[in-house]
Amino acid sequence: MAALCAKLAALRNSTLAIYSHLTDGQLQVPQLPTVNPPLWELGHLAWFQEHWCRRHKTDRALLPSRYPHFDDWYDSSVIAHAARWALPHPDRQVILQQMRETLDDALNELAQADDAGRYFFELALRHEAMHAEALRMTLQTLALPAPPRVDSTLRDPPLRAGAATAPSDVAFAGGVFLMGTQPQTSRFVFDNEKWAHPVRVDAFAIANQCVSNAEFARFVDDGGYARQECWSGPGWAWRSSASADHPVYWRNDGRAWLARTNDRWQRVDAAHPVIHVNLHEAQAYCAWAGRRLPAEAEWEFAATAGGSPVTFPWGDDAARLRDCVLDARTDRPAPAAAAAGDPGPL
Repeated sequence: MAALCAKLAALRNSTLAIYSHLTDGQLQVPQLPTVNPPLWELGHLAWFQEHWCRRHKTDRALLPSRYPHFDDWYDSSVIAHAARWALPHPDRQVILQQMRETLDDALNELAQADDAGRYFFELALRHEAMHAEALRMTLQTLALPAPPRVDSTLRDPPLRAGAATAPSDVAFAGGVFLMGTQPQTSRFVFDNEKWAHPVRVDAFAIANQCVSNAEFARFVDDGGYARQECWSGPGWAWRSSASADHPVYWRNDGRAWLARTNDRWQRVDAAHPVIHVNLHEAQAYCAWAGRRLPAEAEWEFAATAGGSPVTFPWGDDAARLRDCVLDARTDRPAPAAAAAGDPGPL
């Protein structure tokens, strides 16, 4: 339980840092379908943690919230996205105080929880981690500055010399594999991962690395955004409504492609994987390149090296996570062809 307590506390510190550098004015954002109001989203994190870690008891009815109107303001299952901008929720300082108090409550409850009750604390942890990604997405969408790093000990992952490989395909013969999580697992499992079931996958091949900026730029430079035959019907409708002639966070200064990360424009690194393109753009690129996106079952089959019951693509060694681009170790992806060792067909 001590390790989980530490993770909950560390994540909350990281979450609070994401918007800590913004002024109150910068937190007043326009209503968009792709982001939440920043203060509402922070309040929702406090509500979710209190709901599942203090109020939810498996052997009796839901306890009342310690905060009036908490359910009325922050229950995302009943509050429509568009309605969240008009709610009379508290100001920034009150919400931050509620986030501190709900964390304290959760830690106190966790100290008394049994193994069955632990699930909901893990749920709150992963829920907040997913929302932390959404907070960063809001900064990117609205061209707001990136937050400071919380942990000064984080460093860029050690990409080992000579690890780069040429792009190619990895072939799989296919077959039947168990897709999903095995019931006997000891790790946290979301409900939509339950339970493993047999799925047949036909023979396929998948690229051994992500599509790079250089590869995607060739699609753009070849007029890919104007070639309707490359786009699905919904994709072409999106491209037209967005007036997109290239990725929305790209621009050309007459000499090179630049990309915006938060509020900064930087030259596109040809070796890095392309990011911030949507499903329509990915499908159009694939049509232009004579490729297709993998199906979910194909991706899981490849990521588990043919359905092997492992935690990570390279096996069960959690120590290898330090070689990944996680926890804001860097403000950009690793090069598409770089790998720390050989994690397999990914």
